[in-house]
Amino acid sequence: MADTSDFKNGLVLKIEGQLWQILEFQHVKPGKGPAFVRTKIKNVLSGKTVDKTWNAGVKVETATVDRRDMTYLYHDGSDYIFMDGETYDQLSIPEDTVGDGARFLLENMQVQVATHEEAPLFVELPVTVELLVQHTDPGLQGDRSTGGTKPATLETGAEIQVPLFINTGDKLKVDSRDGNYLGRVNS
Repeated sequence: MADTSDFKNGLVLKIEGQLWQILEFQHVKPGKGPAFVRTKIKNVLSGKTVDKTWNAGVKVETATVDRRDMTYLYHDGSDYIFMDGETYDQLSIPEDTVGDGARFLLENMQVQVATHEEAPLFVELPVTVELLVQHTDPGLQGDRSTGGTKPATLETGAEIQVPLFINTGDKLKVDSRDGNYLGRVNS
């Protein structure tokens, strides 16, 4: 159990049998009336985000979430296989649990896997990943109809928008949360 004063970003709460992760929180002390806490929470399994307000001092049940550093090994059918670097145990995680981050996974990449009662909840990739451009069309100097970007296919098969000066074979830094181009990596 946790008090509203114990809230912090990333804390996982158990509300009505479901797991919710705190994304943002704010303690509010209005001039009139009691203090309260405004939170933005995300359902760990479905990804749904909602705003919830709590009276100050309310006790909320917390869930024990174990976060372990693991190495991504390979994709097997509809599952992704990860290995714990300390125990060498392998964990098979379904595609829907891995989520959108799967399109930026490279073999031997270090990720964080969160589990609750031995069941995998979600996989956190590093915020930025470095990937090679597998294919992109050459950018034409006068082509500005798309705002100066063009599609590029990365070595993982993901397609992102990149500036016109990017060529096939360039190594890019990509934001794994939203797939945005962040810059070129100098070799």
